[in-house]
Parts: sequence; C-alpha cells; structure tokens
Amino acid sequence: MILEHCEIEIDPNKGPEFEEAIVRGVETVIAKSKGFKGFKVNHSVESPERYVLLIYWETLENHTVDFRGSAAFADWRAIVGPFFAKPPMVEHMTLVGKSD
Repeated sequence: MILEHCEIEIDPNKGPEFEEAIVRGVETVIAKSKGFKGFKVNHSVESPERYVLLIYWETLENHTVDFRGSAAFADWRAIVGPFFAKPPMVEHMTLVGKSD
C-alpha cells in the first residue's frame, strides 16, 4: 500500500468552500480511480491556510500513472485547483509501523 501525502495551501478566507470542494472531488473523481483505497483530509489548527490530503493507493503506479495520466486528473484539478495558493507538495510513503 502507498500513502500519497499532499500538502495544500489556500487562501484561508476560502476554507469552507475548499473543504466542500476537496471532499467532493475525492468522492466523485479520485475514488473511482484504479487502486484507490481511501482518504483523509486534515486542516491545520495553527496555520489556517494549510491542509493535508492523504490518499491510500494499492500501488505507486495507481497514482502516478493510472490516475495522473487519465482525464480524471484534469477533472480533479478543475474542482480543487482554483483554490491553490501555490502548487501542492506531494510525496509517496510506505508504512513502517503503526499502533492499533
């Protein structure tokens, strides 16, 4: 399993609209993609402009090739892209340990 970690900065005055858009975008676009396993969106308490989107994928290629190379990626960016204050920072991670 791969965890996509995406840090997003927006205009904090647009928080409620962005929160609706990001959840709608994941649920209506990304969730239909090959290898999608789930997501979480978190909002920073200390930095109101900062959000972290976590998406679980079966494989790295499900994100980097299957999703990013599809028309769905453009659909996703059309929903959330207008809110971005700068390009999101994306990393892919693997699980090392966890608690129950």
